[in-house]
Amino acid sequence: MTSQSRTERFVRKLARGTSRRSILSRIGLGLVSAPVFPLLPVERAHAAKDRSVQAKTSFARHAQTTDDTKCDYWRYCAIDGSLCTCCGGGIHTCPPGTEASPTSWVGTCINPDDGKAYLIAYRDCCGTADCGQCYCDNTDRGNQVYRPQENNDIIWCFGASSMEYHCSTAVMVGAAE
Repeated sequence: MTSQSRTERFVRKLARGTSRRSILSRIGLGLVSAPVFPLLPVERAHAAKDRSVQAKTSFARHAQTTDDTKCDYWRYCAIDGSLCTCCGGGIHTCPPGTEASPTSWVGTCINPDDGKAYLIAYRDCCGTADCGQCYCDNTDRGNQVYRPQENNDIIWCFGASSMEYHCSTAVMVGAAE
């Protein structure tokens, strides 16, 4: 008996024992269950390893927690612009005569005191000319413009009464888990 005739007998036997609906249902089950595989514990363990690697960026190694008027302050890992702490405002408040933009970009910064990652919302203060003091351009783990919510190269005065940029704040949203 040749291998071709054995193959033909096997295929004919398989065809007699299964229906088209059965084959289609198995294919459909495979397609529906495929997106579940990235949720397995192996994927989560891989993501945890990535987080520990992220903490070793150049900015995270040199960040400090005492002087919020310096570009290496830990919350400023993704800030771009003049620091409001040098322009009459605070780390999370705009100076008098300006207003906070309702839109912001975000970054994930590592606090060197506790080694934990925190989500930071950077909000531009708008309404008067650029402060021009304490200019910082940190792009720690920055993303390209195709992810605008995480891009610091955009003037984020959208929705404010004026598009004139003054300075930037860094509001801690919470722990990044």
